[in-house]
Amino acid sequence: MMVSIVGCLATVAYAAEGTATYYTPPYVPSACYGYENKGVMIAAASDALWNNRAACGKRYRVRCIGATNQGIPQPCKSGSVVVTIVDYCPPGCQGTIDLSQEAFSQIADPNAGKIRIQYTPA
Repeated sequence: MMVSIVGCLATVAYAAEGTATYYTPPYVPSACYGYENKGVMIAAASDALWNNRAACGKRYRVRCIGATNQGIPQPCKSGSVVVTIVDYCPPGCQGTIDLSQEAFSQIADPNAGKIRIQYTPA
């Protein structure tokens, strides 16, 4: 039991917070994989995660933790989504992670446009 508790504490301690937006198809070409289709549970990394392409292929578990605006005060849905970084969200990107529309819709109301998130390596 102690191992489980320590494992949970390590996961919580490593969780980072940021914001997420979403982008719509087509998802190819991407900065990481060109015209290779990587499905729809994907995301683009902002400068905070990109690290000169080192983010390519990394997977993150993303969970909505709250609103960023007054328009949709409670945008979050329960649960989380695991996404793979396949693209770069260029300077001026409005979120830490730019989720595919499908991934964003799994964890939040798309009408919110931008949400507060917690993310951990998956």
